[in-house]
Amino acid sequence: MKWLKRLLLGLLIVVAALALFLVASVVVDAWRGGDRVAALTNTAIPADGGATVAAYVAQPAGEGPFPAVIMLHEFWGLKEEIVEKADALAAEGYVVVAPDMYRGQTTGWLPRAIYLALTVPESQVLDDLAPVLAWLQAQPAVDAARVVVMGFCYGGGKALQFSLRTSNLAGTGVFYGALESDPAILRQLPGPVLGIFGREDQAPSPEQVAQFRDGLEAAGIDHEIKIYEGVGHAFVSSMAVIEEGGAAGEAWDQLLAWLARIVG
Repeated sequence: MKWLKRLLLGLLIVVAALALFLVASVVVDAWRGGDRVAALTNTAIPADGGATVAAYVAQPAGEGPFPAVIMLHEFWGLKEEIVEKADALAAEGYVVVAPDMYRGQTTGWLPRAIYLALTVPESQVLDDLAPVLAWLQAQPAVDAARVVVMGFCYGGGKALQFSLRTSNLAGTGVFYGALESDPAILRQLPGPVLGIFGREDQAPSPEQVAQFRDGLEAAGIDHEIKIYEGVGHAFVSSMAVIEEGGAAGEAWDQLLAWLARIVG
């Protein structure tokens, strides 16, 4: 029995050491990355109580008014890939605002990304998005009636939740984000929905996507849902991947066609 006790003690020590390492790594990553968001944003959007929401804003050349897109980041936080996609949409004729939903935090370290996604309150995120929308709709270059919110992964779920609470949006784009299937809830959506998903994904799974589609149909919401074969989660990543074609390129083209139909 002594060997069993020693084995259990050894396992306990390993688990404790791993837990300590993960906690320490999250703290160190936060300490080292304090200026990452500042380097990616170019606008401070006024919010309640004198606060501001940092954001990257991309705008087409000309006076407008242009349709606009609020683009929400993945659970990593605001990163260069989102900035690139904002610039790409601006080149297509859209004013794009990519807000920092983590209030100054972003990461490339998976444990910290999970920590941020789990600990940043959804109510805080949605509260920050309200002044972002108000600011965007007040810009002279923006047509206030043609604003869409969309997001990727974590941001896709937040885009859907924001739309469910906001009446003056023209549409909602969800790239493999957390979903809702209750028609009574989905009926509150203010406009059409685009949903992009991967067949190999389990968050959400194809079954959950089908329930989402069924809920939208029952709610009478205009929707365009596509499950791309042979890809999993987060397959529409950087513009370099999109430009290579394949499922990522097709999904991006579908987004452009949908935006043109809804607000173009």
